Amino acid sequence: MSTALIIGMGDMGERIAAGLAASGAVRRLVVASRSAANVRAVAGIVASATDCLVEPTQLDATRVEDVAALLERVKPDLVVQCGSLRSPWALDGRKDPAAEAVEAAGLGIRLPYQLPIIVNVMRAARETGFAGPVANLSHPDVTGPVLERMGLAPMLGLGNAGMMLRRARAALRRESPDTEPPLVRVVGHHSQLDAVMTSDPPADPAERCRVYLGEEGRRDDGAAYRAPAIEPGMQNNFVTAAATVPVLEALLPEGPDLRWSVPAPGGLPGGYPVRISGGSIALDLPPGESLEDAIAFNERMARADGIERIDPDGTVHFTEAAREAVAGVAPDLAEPLAVGDIEGRADLLDEVLA
Repeated sequence: MSTALIIGMGDMGERIAAGLAASGAVRRLVVASRSAANVRAVAGIVASATDCLVEPTQLDATRVEDVAALLERVKPDLVVQCGSLRSPWALDGRKDPAAEAVEAAGLGIRLPYQLPIIVNVMRAARETGFAGPVANLSHPDVTGPVLERMGLAPMLGLGNAGMMLRRARAALRRESPDTEPPLVRVVGHHSQLDAVMTSDPPADPAERCRVYLGEEGRRDDGAAYRAPAIEPGMQNNFVTAAATVPVLEALLPEGPDLRWSVPAPGGLPGGYPVRISGGSIALDLPPGESLEDAIAFNERMARADGIERIDPDGTVHFTEAAREAVAGVAPDLAEPLAVGDIEGRADLLDEVLA
């Protein structure tokens, strides 16, 4: 049996820890967080609710040397990165002008909150020679390609495209309750997820995520939008966890083979169907669909997250709409973001959102 390390014990980290421990796929689960009290509480709850050995550890993941020391001590078979400097849900319910402007700009503007910890995790993995899979939950559709430009791409991301797959399966099961849903494959970007969760398909069919059914890949994009609507909020995290745990099980040594859809496999932008087998991952596009077209589609969809393009060195350029959204509160937030400027941009975000 295996050891998994989960970094970041916010709401999603807790849900993933509980789901992975309950799955029976791991013998030892190490949960890490900056807050000693929080991580002890999570470990106690998960250990009491499952038959898994759960080990809490305090970690400041903003310090790459601390992450490296943890990797060397734990020697995990799998690393799951759930940490961020501020949750994507942190602005939920805020109606002040600064928060509304940042929200309107798209999640890309908040990359300085999502990038630092996964950058440190990947740097620590390289420094220690950790060769196991790293799965990243922190805005993977965009952080993945930034990290790929830096030579630090995790194996894959979590959530998003997998949540779209779950929603399509729920719709198909509801429509044919006596029939097992066919194979579902999804190409889609995080920016499309809200519409999928609320069952509100874009009027333009070209703006919808792409859903392929069966081995032949019959298109049924509407399937992603036909499940019962879920209003925006942290309750979405139930679906995120349900889309994530099967992937983590498959990545463990001797894990089951899995055909699924995930964000940023190998650092690609957006989400794609994959096969996971023996701890390795391969793209699983339907017949006749090209990777080049899928990438171009996801890069177009990234604009709704405020991302215009990502340079070969990892510098992120924001869309005109994102620049306009924050022009009245802090136009510098939408200046091109180089990796070396992440800390300063996060400080500016903190000032604007204080």
